Amino acid sequence: MRITIIGRTESLFNTALYLHELGHEIVSILTAKAAPEYTRTAEDFHLLAASLNVRCVESSKIHDHIDFLRESRADIAVSVNYTGVIPQSIIDLFPLGVLNAHGGDLPRYRGNACQAWALLNGENKVALCIHKMIGGELDSGDIVAREYLAIDVNTKISKILNWMTSRTPMLMSEAIRQIQQDNRYILEHQSKNPNDVLRCYPRRPEDGKINWSKSAADILRLINASHKPYSGAFCDFEGEKLTVWDAELLEDNEVFCAVPGQVTRIGAGFVEIACGTGKLKITLLERDGCIIPPSHFIKSIRSRLG
Repeated sequence: MRITIIGRTESLFNTALYLHELGHEIVSILTAKAAPEYTRTAEDFHLLAASLNVRCVESSKIHDHIDFLRESRADIAVSVNYTGVIPQSIIDLFPLGVLNAHGGDLPRYRGNACQAWALLNGENKVALCIHKMIGGELDSGDIVAREYLAIDVNTKISKILNWMTSRTPMLMSEAIRQIQQDNRYILEHQSKNPNDVLRCYPRRPEDGKINWSKSAADILRLINASHKPYSGAFCDFEGEKLTVWDAELLEDNEVFCAVPGQVTRIGAGFVEIACGTGKLKITLLERDGCIIPPSHFIKSIRSRLG
């Protein structure tokens, strides 16, 4: 199968390598500037193209490269996290269409930051879907392959992203295999009922600000959804910014009165914090660029995190 690669991320880079190893012919690559958290950059895709002796174009304006894509004469394109919605005029260049890898349980969780929103919403699983793209639409189109990962309140987003990176190449190759055998194959039609769709919008670093009046479970979900490779959930301590990297729910059965954010206990390597409901045990903080246990500088139960 002749395949064009469209998009960014380590998942797509590994998918291109894997498809090449399986004997498919990568005939062209269209990429764009990487986001700060990506481990593969546009330069990596240029080097990959050079190793495969094919052309690579870097651009956020796919309309400008119709001739480049048409001249590749690919049977199908695979896409991950391109910078914009791909129009039908581009999809029509490929006889078997464009397959997109999406980290959301379609038709729910369309859009951006779907893995973080799934954690914040308390879901018990996240999905990786391979679906056929429909021009000008966001994450719509028939699903060709899908896998799930179980999650809970303790799951960090890094685990989800690592799972997606490892599974995308195999799931994409399985989708291509099914389409190669039967170009009409689908696993499931996506619902066209708007009530079945949950549209997710981008998150920004400032969204990681902790509100200690929320429940301990909700705060822990925010900490885990904001974890590396992102900038982390954060709070204030005596005028300084603290980033919370590791915490866990505390179930000490204490009936207590405390202002949310109050330090309720200091132990070896940890502090316990009162929340709107329940408590959190915090074991790792970042302060002034140093990642250290909070008990190294929080010394009094009169202290409060803001």
